[in-house]
Amino acid sequence: MNANELACALRQFTGTDHWYRHPLNRNMLYTDGVKYFADNAGNGAYWFLDICATELYELQAEEGFISVWLDVQDDKAMIAADDGNDKDLYSKTIEYTDCPPGEWKFFFTDKVLLLTSEY
Repeated sequence: MNANELACALRQFTGTDHWYRHPLNRNMLYTDGVKYFADNAGNGAYWFLDICATELYELQAEEGFISVWLDVQDDKAMIAADDGNDKDLYSKTIEYTDCPPGEWKFFFTDKVLLLTSEY
């Protein structure tokens, strides 16, 4: 699935019917839209969910709400998070990914990772 197809498909998610529990951090949940993203971004972007569960989860617990960006360019990714008011909280570079290029935005609140359209 290319970036345009994925972006178009993700816009269809405006809520969730199911909650998925992350296997590395059973306290973290994610929505149908996030699962769709992880299933369809390249050969799978569950590595992104793993980072959210292991590195961003505690940060979200402290802040209550964070915005998370996955910016993919030239097969590299930058994950960044802020408090929703432009206070930078986290950044990490991923040297290789087959995730489609673009900026993918998520919210992380109340132990749940969701698409912005699902908020």
